[in-house]
Amino acid sequence: MYLIAGLGNPEAKYNKTRHNVGFEVIDRISSKTGIPVNQKKFRGLYGKGMIGGEKVILLKPQTYMNLSGESISGFLKFFDIDPAKELIVICDDIALDVGRIRVRQKGSAGGHNGLKNIISHLQGSNEFLRVRVGVGDKPENGDLVNHVLGRFSGNETEAISQAMDKAALAAIDLLTQEVGEVMSRYNRKD
Repeated sequence: MYLIAGLGNPEAKYNKTRHNVGFEVIDRISSKTGIPVNQKKFRGLYGKGMIGGEKVILLKPQTYMNLSGESISGFLKFFDIDPAKELIVICDDIALDVGRIRVRQKGSAGGHNGLKNIISHLQGSNEFLRVRVGVGDKPENGDLVNHVLGRFSGNETEAISQAMDKAALAAIDLLTQEVGEVMSRYNRKD
């Protein structure tokens, strides 16, 4: 069974912010697959279903970004999910331009507090799949918190929408295809 977790913040005031692209990608996967994300468990909204012959849980942790690992670890333990093989985390990435995505098999948190918390709850292991969605770096002399909690500008809207669609497809492809193949398809610059 796979757990696909999109990171974000639960309050409505955070909808459509850069930090909530993980939630939006989960919504797109839900829409594409018909798996409703409307049940509650382990401080998360989730739905269970099948994608490509694989059992899947779609999850939007409701713990706020910096405590994402609390919700995710509850699902991993309860459903006996191997994070190194069956956890896919979708999150924002300020190191990538708006519209780019990057699929990784493992890696550091890269300064992302949601990923740091997940790694902490995995006893320091950074071995889990991730789909990072580029939200662009903060403006020069800008505040990082204001940037990630801010919304996309009008000229970024189309690029981020396409990136979230690609991220949804990449997460789905990770269920049934080799990681290296998925990385080579989605990590290249278009």
